[in-house]
Amino acid sequence: MIVLLSVGAGSLESTMTEDLSPAERYAAARRRAVEQATALASFREMYDFGLDPFQIEACQALEAGKGVLVAAPTGSGKTIVGEFAVHLALSQGKKCFYTTPIKALSNQKYADLCRRYGTAKVGLLTGDNSINSDAPVIVMTTEVLRNMLYAGSQTLLGLGYVVMDEVHYLSDRFRGAVWEEVIIHLPESVTLVSLSATVSNAEEFGDWLDTVRGDTEVIVAEHRPVPLFQHVLAGRRMYDLFEEGEGSKKAVNPDLTRMARMEASRPSYQDRRRGRAMREADRERERRQRSRVWIPSRPEVIERLDSEGLLPAITFIFSRAACEAAVQQCLHAGLRLNDDEARLKVRALVEERTAAIPAEDLHVLGYYEWLEGLERGIAAHHAGMLPTFKEVVEELFVRGLVKAVFATETLALGINMPARSVVLEKLVKWNGEQHADITPGEYTQLTGRAGRRGIDVEGHAVVVWQRGMNPDHLAGLAGTRTYPLRSSFKPSYNMAVNLVDQFGRHRSRELLETSFAQFQADRSVVGISRQVQRNEEGLEGYKASMTCHLGDFEEYGRLRRDLKDRETELAKQGAAQRRAEAAVALEKLKPGDVIHVPTGKFAGLALVLDPGLPAGRSNGHRGFEYHDGPRPLVLTAERQVKRLAFMDFPVPVEALERMRIPKSFNPRSPQSRRDLASALRTKAGHLVPDRHGKKRSAAADDREIARLRAELRAHPCHGCNDREDHARWAERYHRLKRDTTQLERRIEGRTNTIARTFDRIVALLTELDYLRGDEVTEHGKRLARLYGELDLLASECLRAGVWEGLGPAELAACVSALVYEARVGDDALAPKLPSGNAKAALGEMVRIWGHLDALEEEFRITQTEGVGQREPDLGFAWAAYMWASGTAGLDEVLREVEMPAGDFVRWCKQVIDVLGQISAAAPAEGSTVAKSARKAVDGLLRGVVAYSSVG
Repeated sequence: MIVLLSVGAGSLESTMTEDLSPAERYAAARRRAVEQATALASFREMYDFGLDPFQIEACQALEAGKGVLVAAPTGSGKTIVGEFAVHLALSQGKKCFYTTPIKALSNQKYADLCRRYGTAKVGLLTGDNSINSDAPVIVMTTEVLRNMLYAGSQTLLGLGYVVMDEVHYLSDRFRGAVWEEVIIHLPESVTLVSLSATVSNAEEFGDWLDTVRGDTEVIVAEHRPVPLFQHVLAGRRMYDLFEEGEGSKKAVNPDLTRMARMEASRPSYQDRRRGRAMREADRERERRQRSRVWIPSRPEVIERLDSEGLLPAITFIFSRAACEAAVQQCLHAGLRLNDDEARLKVRALVEERTAAIPAEDLHVLGYYEWLEGLERGIAAHHAGMLPTFKEVVEELFVRGLVKAVFATETLALGINMPARSVVLEKLVKWNGEQHADITPGEYTQLTGRAGRRGIDVEGHAVVVWQRGMNPDHLAGLAGTRTYPLRSSFKPSYNMAVNLVDQFGRHRSRELLETSFAQFQADRSVVGISRQVQRNEEGLEGYKASMTCHLGDFEEYGRLRRDLKDRETELAKQGAAQRRAEAAVALEKLKPGDVIHVPTGKFAGLALVLDPGLPAGRSNGHRGFEYHDGPRPLVLTAERQVKRLAFMDFPVPVEALERMRIPKSFNPRSPQSRRDLASALRTKAGHLVPDRHGKKRSAAADDREIARLRAELRAHPCHGCNDREDHARWAERYHRLKRDTTQLERRIEGRTNTIARTFDRIVALLTELDYLRGDEVTEHGKRLARLYGELDLLASECLRAGVWEGLGPAELAACVSALVYEARVGDDALAPKLPSGNAKAALGEMVRIWGHLDALEEEFRITQTEGVGQREPDLGFAWAAYMWASGTAGLDEVLREVEMPAGDFVRWCKQVIDVLGQISAAAPAEGSTVAKSARKAVDGLLRGVVAYSSVG
């Protein structure tokens, strides 16, 4: 692995040629002459700046015919290496595919390459768009290349180079497998260029690339071309996160540590209206009162950055609604970051880019509020926005006409939108399941946007102080610049049929075992295997120490353990029986029963006020119900009203007496409690509870225990003088043996895991007649053309004719269930569905999914492993139906589904993509599905969906 620090190219060259002898100068001149004849020399002339050493090293490796993995910080210029691959391909008369993880990045790269090489030489392929697909250079999303590889597309002919930008995306648990599929299945003749953010296991990833792709040079650049400074904005002051000092280890600013300590010592503000929902204003007041540090508002943060000369800035807020709210807050605060000249430029560009949008849609899309923010130099950027709006924001920001952007973390995923400063409001975000701290990798990715190469001398990362902030934790995030690359690869149904079709089952299994996921699993086994070896050596020593001259002590130790296990089991059974008897007794209690509480803090005489029955039980009394056993509410003889726990009754309890509880009794009134407790003592103070004598132990009459004790006494080792000493060694032997067995199971579980999952998938597909040995049936060939999370469900629906006879809008509604997923768990009302045939078809799709789900359970295919078919989500069916039918305008559709325009467009485009797949996979004869699918695409591809973006 080569680790390089960037240095100015000019200064490096001059340093190397200083003080050379004539012979050395001659040799250097010869080397320069050779270099001038290389493709790299002509490539360097295309740029008006010198290349960094890591870029030169990677380009030289490429020209030498090697693959390269370049891991470098955001903004360091690693895409230069990808562009050199394009240059090499064109100079050699070969093709180059430039892949990106998201369409927005594909569009951006397409525009960049068109400017450099012209539109005739560059094409674009995304899920829903195709431009100049026969060009020698094609920019595409990674999924498109994967699909081409499985389909054996003619476009692959002449392919010489593939650039995989943002290759660290293979860690993505939803889409990461696609990157590995491409890397594994690319022809050997193709040179691979992998561009990654800085990862801590680049060498491991490079070793895997070496294994599956051949000679691969790993180049890691750790130096940021624009230095990044870390700050904390607290109150009216901007603090440096790290204290200035010498040495590589930086100390946290003591002012921040002192501030955190002072804030922690301040007593909490208690809300007096406990139990009632607090309004936003109340929560804000509580937050400010609990903190000694004044927390600036969003407009105040931007004003502070402006006064410090730190704009343009991107403020990352992990909520779409909060991004929009931040823009409105800045507008209401009267914030203006553009002068009149800039405002006119903004308006001209916005009107040019949005000219195709019908006037009636502008109001629905919030165009005028959006434009007002842009004219003032302020904007939001998130996935819920219309793609056209996002692209305008990106262009204006790069031009310096928008100076403050409030964005979600999706902006950090590769889009070329650098800023002078990056602001983080919080260090916690919702990860889809819970609010969790951001990781060092995420922090590096977000703050990596700060510092524009060639424009800024330095970049700035600013974290806004929040109550409870730990400066040491923040320093840990800022100081850990790398994160490990972890594979998320797993086989799918579509992958299985495509692999078997091309390679057969045996070869497919071998291919899957070359995945990075299995490579990492196998490496992790090495350490465990070493531990097993050490344990086995320890077991031999323990075995020698427990050896008895009278007999087999291992056998004797096993008898002792069996006896102990049986006694423990009987003790647990006895305890469980006593708890059950106590629960039955408690469930018989009624209000007015006088009992004696056997144990606990409130042991003694008590009057039952409420039996506190388990949920679902009834004893003629409607009181509170509990799921963890009866919990009676009682009045004690000492005038206390308490809800007792089930654990307070280890033995059954019976009513000693009955008392009438006055209707006027108020448990909160001291006088009421005093009077009733006095009556309780008078009525039942003389009663003595039954003593529950200790029952005979079950172990005393257990035949198994009697047998084991007899065998123990008869064993030769029982009479050994060193028996207990041997027993201690035997117990250690047993514990170590148990631990070793668990480690061996872990090794077994990690070895061939991918192949075993593949075997289960193949077995299920064989059951459904998609595969017959190495043969792919007609049903299997249909499945091979369907890509997506619910590929098997789509294939089964085609097979069963579920969509036959449906109109275009009805088919669009059904297909939406295959792609749509609600952003949060939807426990609201059932979604509105179109009536008639569409509703019946959706119901049949859910029924088929239920059958597949049961089959997956039978074949041990689980969604927790990332395989398997999730339940179809019907939440977008009504919107797809309305839009495809053409009967509703944008305003009506968005109002019906309560969805941002950007989300609506994105889901429509995904439906269009799958409709295209279904059109290609559906039977050519005797079926109406292919024709309906094509018409459905035409119906959806209108208005806001048609003009949303290039790709």
